[in-house]
Amino acid sequence: MSDYIVSARKYRPDSFETLIGQDNIAQTLKNSIIRGKLAHAYLFCGPRGVGKTTTARIFAKAINCSNPSPDMEPCGECESCRSFQEGRSYCIHELDAASNNGVDDIKNLMDQVQIPPQVGKYSVYIIDEVHMLSTAAFNAFLKTLEEPPAHAIFILATTEKHKILPTILSRCQTYDFNRISVPDIVSNLKMIAGKEGVNIDDESLHVIAQKADGAMRDALTIFDQTVAFCGTDVKYEEVLKNLNVLDYDYSFCLVDAFLAGDYGTALLKFDEILSKGFNALHFCAALSSHFRDLMVTKNGGLDALLELPDSLKKRYVEQASRCSLKFLYEALNVTTACEAGYKLAVNPRLHIEFALMKLSFLMKAPDASRPVVETAKISADAERKPETSGVVTETAATVTEPVEVTKVTGADVLPK
Repeated sequence: MSDYIVSARKYRPDSFETLIGQDNIAQTLKNSIIRGKLAHAYLFCGPRGVGKTTTARIFAKAINCSNPSPDMEPCGECESCRSFQEGRSYCIHELDAASNNGVDDIKNLMDQVQIPPQVGKYSVYIIDEVHMLSTAAFNAFLKTLEEPPAHAIFILATTEKHKILPTILSRCQTYDFNRISVPDIVSNLKMIAGKEGVNIDDESLHVIAQKADGAMRDALTIFDQTVAFCGTDVKYEEVLKNLNVLDYDYSFCLVDAFLAGDYGTALLKFDEILSKGFNALHFCAALSSHFRDLMVTKNGGLDALLELPDSLKKRYVEQASRCSLKFLYEALNVTTACEAGYKLAVNPRLHIEFALMKLSFLMKAPDASRPVVETAKISADAERKPETSGVVTETAATVTEPVEVTKVTGADVLPK
């Protein structure tokens, strides 16, 4: 069997220092150990793949470490740390609530809680996906969670905080984990790529980071997938192809067409995008994001809101200089309305094509001051004018003669 280990496991943080994007939480937990103010129950909540379970493991190791560093980092060498790393710890226990969510499972846990730790000062119980517990299991857990033995500490982790009973929430210290920023993900991926001998550019790393949507675990999984597809020499075009991501060039080309009022080019580009198998709604969302980034670029003080590589930022600056704020605002209004109405459209393709035509007419709209029917009538009259000029003149002369108007009173109308 292969000894290969996926990057998400191989490079999983094992200390507070190596945690990514959760500095405030890491510092708070370290301070609670230093000052001896450990709570009996913690709730770690937040999106998937941001380090909730990893932080719980590091915290549990630091609590029982017999030789921690001055800033409370676990040493990784004492018996407690080594036993946990080798999967034979008797003081740190993990429970998957997704598969152990019944009352009997909680009762077994309550019996186990009464046993003091064999190594270390505390028995730490990490319950992952705690929102999966049944209501009966939650209720059975309440008493133990409120008044646990002095040696027991519970760390609950969940991605769906709203499903936790209020009676459970009130008994826990709650820590909300944030999505990890694109620069932090890119920095970590670059470090891992260097260790793995993978040659990859910043543009590709940014695509992976944005695809991960703030989850480091997802980013590492996508990184492994990319390396499996491209090998150790990763090209930007291959990353886009492998991840089925729309190239930024399409958005830049479309905006150029809108500025020129060239709806034909816009429709052809949209057809090309569909022929490559891209989702039409995702295309519309990408176009909205592009207009948003152009508006942000237009304001020089908002560069921090652009999670893009430097090479792309230069292209945004150049294109934004040719767009007025009024155009960008109206364009963003069109694309967001198109997104909102897409699922209700009888003909989704026509729905988006009409939006592309509206975008093309924002800068160079056709002359719609007069209806088409009226314009055609005037043109036809102009063609017939030489043949009927005499009739028109005579009619005009007749109309200009005064007309005698007889005044009608009520007496003339009503019967006598």
